[in-house]
Amino acid sequence: MKTIYDFEVKKTNGHTEQLKDFAGKVILIVNTASKCGLTPQFEGLQELYEKYKDKDFVILGFPCAQFNNQEFANIDETTEFCQVNYGVSFPMFAKIDVNGDNTEPLFSYLKEEKKGVLSKNIKWNFTKFLIDRNGEVYDRYAPTTEPEKLTSDIEKLL
Repeated sequence: MKTIYDFEVKKTNGHTEQLKDFAGKVILIVNTASKCGLTPQFEGLQELYEKYKDKDFVILGFPCAQFNNQEFANIDETTEFCQVNYGVSFPMFAKIDVNGDNTEPLFSYLKEEKKGVLSKNIKWNFTKFLIDRNGEVYDRYAPTTEPEKLTSDIEKLL
């Protein structure tokens, strides 16, 4: 059976990271955007990360410009924006596509495991996938779901 541990992703520096490096952790995977009406969710995501990172919880952010091109062209601008404006210290990765012909393989897998309402496609920035300690997709959350609403599910998995 496939899990997220079977995938590798590109870091912001272009090197790859094996998701098996996060084995045993509860993981929240989010497609992000720096110039979106939902961008203030970075604050709530960072608060979750700070609250639970010492309990083997991690957030993995994947910038995406597929929705109204709401991400910087340069990944360095993205990471600087997130750090300066929201204090983001959780891992951010290279910019990806979450739908279409160039969909990041990890996101193809996530969408197959937990389909959204009416469709498996991701409809907007800040769609969230919660992963259990075994690397399996526990749940999918809508872009408008505020990060603090995930607290009880995260605590259940911790």
